[in-house]
Amino acid sequence: MKSFEGNFKLGVLGGGQLGRMLIQEAINLNVSTYILDPDEHAPCKDIASGFVLGSFKDYDSVYNFGKDKDLITIEIEHVNVEALKKLQEEGVAVYPQPEVIELVQDKGLQKEFYQKNQIPTAPFYLIENKAGIADYVDEFPFFQKMRKGGYDGKGVQKLDDSNNLHKAFDAPSVLEKMVDFEMELSVVVARNGDGDVVAFPPVELDFNPEANLVEYLFSPARISDNVANEATEIAKKVAKELKIVGLLAVELFLTKEGKILVNEIAPRPHNSGHQTIEASYTSQYMQHLRAILNLPLGSTQAKTASVMVNLLGEPDNDGVAKYEGLEKAIGLEGVNIHLYGKLYTRPFRKMGHVTIIADSLDKAVEKAKIVKETLKVKA
Repeated sequence: MKSFEGNFKLGVLGGGQLGRMLIQEAINLNVSTYILDPDEHAPCKDIASGFVLGSFKDYDSVYNFGKDKDLITIEIEHVNVEALKKLQEEGVAVYPQPEVIELVQDKGLQKEFYQKNQIPTAPFYLIENKAGIADYVDEFPFFQKMRKGGYDGKGVQKLDDSNNLHKAFDAPSVLEKMVDFEMELSVVVARNGDGDVVAFPPVELDFNPEANLVEYLFSPARISDNVANEATEIAKKVAKELKIVGLLAVELFLTKEGKILVNEIAPRPHNSGHQTIEASYTSQYMQHLRAILNLPLGSTQAKTASVMVNLLGEPDNDGVAKYEGLEKAIGLEGVNIHLYGKLYTRPFRKMGHVTIIADSLDKAVEKAKIVKETLKVKA
């Protein structure tokens, strides 16, 4: 499933920043990359070998886009699975596999998968609509997560007690018992077609409380070796049980009692793996390509400590993006800036990221704070 003579066509559903960084690595393997995205200003538009304007949620658009490709992959999981199944039947390779994407699209199926395969996760209940919450009033507090359609904190609502029910979603949902956690971790795993599995070291995530988006990422995570090993083994087990081909980000809770619970998974390159571009021997994007092309998987060893800062649109700013403090930030040693090429900014939109590398995590954290205060995205 590979050819590096320039005639191999890789199709990617989604043309955002993840696709953009995937293309940058695909070029190094002489792989031609084609993008399907509904945004005429998509970050991938001007650097892809070919760009098709269309919805990756629409059956005909996905099928027609994919039928002349050698392999289809994704940079967003909210895609038309039925079209991918049809393409796979007709001989087009699809990685991650449609059945994996279908499971990940539904948070209820995810939870049932963990339960079936004895993968630790927070207690949960499945409901069909808002009225179903009445059966679990003795279980407050919990998070209500819509089974389908949520991303980047959207489709998630904290429900402390019955006085919060006016905020509840009237849709099929997961009610997840609130976990008293010490920190959130992520492990990015890769599995190729031969079944080889490797994992990047766990990273620590720090979230913006207003937007529920990752603001900082710390690598290595500030955890014990025992916790790191357990998190890694759990993440590998998820990938093996799924039999996924490609990259899988496994987001985890470390509870205050020292337990590790799987929160959610994403079958693609992930925000929690951006630092691998500069700080690891193999980037997550090259690793994804190696996995879906069934090549030997690369080393996941980190070369250096790093902090990743998400570059988010400033609050109360909506319009054509302008970058303030760019020259000052880029002038700092060890600072690597990635702008995603998005024309318009809006509050908390992911507009880029900055990875700071240093010979110690403390030094990287110190510079990351300077970058956070200096570099702003405004309209």
